[in-house]
Amino acid sequence: MKIATWNVNGIRARFEDVVAFADEHRPDVMCLQEIKALPSQVPEPLTGLPAFHSHWHGGPGGYSGVSLHLSRAALASRPTITIPEFDVETRIAVAELDALTIASIYVPNGNKDYPAKITFLEGLLAWAEALAAAGRPALLCGDFNVTRSDQDLHETHRKRGAIGQRKEERALMARLLDAGYTDASRHFFPDDDTLFTWWPPWREEKQKNRGWRIDYVLVSASLVPALRSATVLVNQGTSDHAPLVVDLDLTLEGSSAVR
Repeated sequence: MKIATWNVNGIRARFEDVVAFADEHRPDVMCLQEIKALPSQVPEPLTGLPAFHSHWHGGPGGYSGVSLHLSRAALASRPTITIPEFDVETRIAVAELDALTIASIYVPNGNKDYPAKITFLEGLLAWAEALAAAGRPALLCGDFNVTRSDQDLHETHRKRGAIGQRKEERALMARLLDAGYTDASRHFFPDDDTLFTWWPPWREEKQKNRGWRIDYVLVSASLVPALRSATVLVNQGTSDHAPLVVDLDLTLEGSSAVR
């Protein structure tokens, strides 16, 4: 199973990028964030992504929003989609399969309302802990807007007390991992301090690879043996974020190990 997560920074501006990405890489699951659109505003949601069961979870005001897209070839029927109670500003949507939970998550960046970001992270933590306690395998995918450590920042962007780098945020991310989840990218690249997923859109920061790693696929402990690869597609599309693609030795339908 190939799962992709991507903050597209506006689906109306990036829809052609998403269609091209889907055609080229053929993920079984796409989790998109910051779609900035109501479902009715999404360009050609049915004809543009015909290979997927699509769920667009966007609110008014052209702000925030996430979506989930699951392969029609792998799933004969549309999956059940749920919205956790802690959701605000259309920031999380969850696909419930027979043996697997998949979430598309967009954590607030906190620049306008830092307490709201902490509240959301605390809600996410409690929800994820409950899944782990129930033994429910899960893939938590998206833009968490938190660097786990200074390793996830280019040295020119390390700034004590900056939002996205604060001890309180990082502690909540650490607790999330301690609850029974593995950071797929660090599973394969534990020592890579040049691995980023977002770059400030100025001064050629992306070309110089001076960025932040804030986009993740977190994998339940029971699924870690199925991990095959995790790849950041730095040059894909025109968003200020890059897609993260994770390959697992699983089938989407039934979520069982490939034999």
